[in-house]
Amino acid sequence: MLDVIKRAYAARDDGDVEGLVAAFHPEGLFTLMGDKSTLELTGTMQGHPTLRGAFGQLIADFSFESREILAELVDGNRAAIHSRALVRHHPTGKTASTEILDLFRFEDGKIAELIEFADTAQIKAMIS
Repeated sequence: MLDVIKRAYAARDDGDVEGLVAAFHPEGLFTLMGDKSTLELTGTMQGHPTLRGAFGQLIADFSFESREILAELVDGNRAAIHSRALVRHHPTGKTASTEILDLFRFEDGKIAELIEFADTAQIKAMIS
């Protein structure tokens, strides 16, 4: 599981949408936690076509200039990754260091679900 996660992170960091989508189960879910009325980027996306579009837009708008994994926990078919990243918002040019918590559930060797907790107030400030 950790190898799949690290390949998915590498694809994300390299701007490789197809590589990132390939890490997900065909009906995989990605949720960016937060209040959608406050930050439109939040919410749940499901399935390769939807993930491809969502990840493509996220990658176009935000790059991860660096990422440091602070903690990894694995239990059965689940994993939790706590990381610190330097994120750049391309349209505004703003950068920020932030911490992220990703909760993964795996099925058939693929990511069946990824729930991401990020500082949505910080994201909103970056895009404003």
